[in-house]
Amino acid sequence: QRQIYDVCAAPVVQSVLEGYNGTVFAYGRTGAGKTHTMEGAAEPSDMKGIIPNAIQHIFDHVTLNTSNEKYLVRASYFEIYNEEIRDLLSDDPNTRLELRESSDSGVYVKDLKSFVVKSISEVDKLLIDGKKHRSIGSTLMNQASSRSHSVFTIVVECCSEKKNGRIRVGKLNLVDLAGSE
Repeated sequence: QRQIYDVCAAPVVQSVLEGYNGTVFAYGRTGAGKTHTMEGAAEPSDMKGIIPNAIQHIFDHVTLNTSNEKYLVRASYFEIYNEEIRDLLSDDPNTRLELRESSDSGVYVKDLKSFVVKSISEVDKLLIDGKKHRSIGSTLMNQASSRSHSVFTIVVECCSEKKNGRIRVGKLNLVDLAGSE
């Protein structure tokens, strides 16, 4: 798991910290290990997946930064199931949301909740809460197969006093696609 992260995802996460947008997604058949690759296992620590490793990478960077930079980290979590978008962190996760586009911000999900997170444990809580609302179903390959595409997004904003208060923003999309049968 760690090697996959280091080779495939770490450069993308580092680019996000530098103000670029990036996406990492898992694609494949049901039972191929997409969700395991993205989420992994809590123990042993070398079995953590791309999402927990990315969160660790981001907060290590924010915490260890000794320059005159201030960070704001936000997270959101939604799924696409049967061509419907649902906010997995909403008070009512069954409410359908709409995909929109604007000249300022590009493509976005209207009314998607975004939460300011200040620690790894806060992000973990959002992931656990959101995962409870994911659409799952039984298949011959997997008893509790995710039937939806999920997108966990982390936005990292950085304000640097050295650069006259300019704000650098990077957006990381971590996508676990449904089986590709």
